[in-house]
Amino acid sequence: MRAFALKTLYFINRAVIHPVSALSSVRWRAAQSRFSCSSSPAEEKPRASMLRHLTSKIKATGPIPVAEYMREVLTNPVTGYYVRNNMLGPEGDFITSPEISQIFGELVGVWCVSEWMGAGRPSQLQLVEFGPGKGSLASDVLRVFSQLRAALGGASVSLHLVEVSPALSRIQAECLTGNQNQEADSEDEPVYRRGETSGGLPVCWYRRIDDVPAGFSIYLAHEFFDALPIHKFQRTEKGWREVMVDIDPEKPDQLRFVLLPSPTLASSTLIQADEKRVHVEVCPEGGVIVQQLANRIAEDGGAALIADYGHDGTKTDTFRGFKGHQLHDVLASPGSADLTADVDFGYLRRMAGGGVACLGPVSQSDFLKNMGIDARLQVLLRNCSDPSSRQQLVQGFDLLTDPRKMGERFRFFSLLHHSRLAKPKTPQGLKMEKKSPAPLPVAGFTELSFS
Repeated sequence: MRAFALKTLYFINRAVIHPVSALSSVRWRAAQSRFSCSSSPAEEKPRASMLRHLTSKIKATGPIPVAEYMREVLTNPVTGYYVRNNMLGPEGDFITSPEISQIFGELVGVWCVSEWMGAGRPSQLQLVEFGPGKGSLASDVLRVFSQLRAALGGASVSLHLVEVSPALSRIQAECLTGNQNQEADSEDEPVYRRGETSGGLPVCWYRRIDDVPAGFSIYLAHEFFDALPIHKFQRTEKGWREVMVDIDPEKPDQLRFVLLPSPTLASSTLIQADEKRVHVEVCPEGGVIVQQLANRIAEDGGAALIADYGHDGTKTDTFRGFKGHQLHDVLASPGSADLTADVDFGYLRRMAGGGVACLGPVSQSDFLKNMGIDARLQVLLRNCSDPSSRQQLVQGFDLLTDPRKMGERFRFFSLLHHSRLAKPKTPQGLKMEKKSPAPLPVAGFTELSFS
């Protein structure tokens, strides 16, 4: 850990200030929810095409699961929210931590280098990000890689982005490669866009994790799992029943939640036998992705860092919508607002299985402070004389770490190869060696020491 701490100090002392978003008019996505039984009549009229599509589906097959509703609203290839909209930033529906402050992405970049070093400095390093937003996080991480290129040595570094939105992929490409990118000739190509950063690093875009090449990889998922479709269940006197989305019979142009009178396959298979809560949200797609990550890490080495709104199997109803940085009725104007639900990290831990080691979840405040965010802020402030930039740095730090804001709302969770936490072998032939050395601490999840 001492070697990594020295490299971290080297990085921190090479302070570079990059533009950050003005925070005065930005409202981060408040982690509050309301289980609304129908869309509010005061809301704007629903987006016709998506509502028409959903009502036609419901009329043909009956009420649909909340998971199917989310999948259609967010990722429908024609009218889906993520496909049609540029929803990020002050002018969008929400803003994420990498857009709030450069420090966030820098510290995540340091974490990636730390885990690469802790794994024995493999010759290959694939950085894989799920749902990369505008590309800000990947850009900050790659800047850290550039500034720590002496530590990375001759490792072959590449960037791999899993993104379902063509519109967002174009924004990411502009951020990361400028005009040094091109789309694939066929939609069937696993890599649907390729590019190269100004530093010569290859960048590839994929629609599925299955298409990302095998190899030692650091996986990043920031505000990705919270947008994956969830099933909602309610405990009743007759057992668990699934919450579905149906047409309001009194208002045919509005949707409502209903409780099915009989069990579904999901309600019979997705709930733990010892579940104590009366209302449960389960994200099967999230479980599948975590299993895929766990299998890849177990086979090829690497690590995954998941950062999101979440809990450890304690919350109940967290399904909510956001539009213009405000809470939005999840059933109103489908396709015009973001939908999200808190991540159940207890569920992800169970789905990861015993093939990997799981750390966390820890609060964002603890993770960033363990990574040295206080020291990094002081270095940036010492090298910044512009009052406006200094104010933005302080405001961003406060928003990221204050427990009343994002500091406690967000959680960090990691998957690691078991060898990462194994005790190093005791050197042979050294009489002075009295005990086996301890494994290197995992940065962010334990306090970072600079001694």
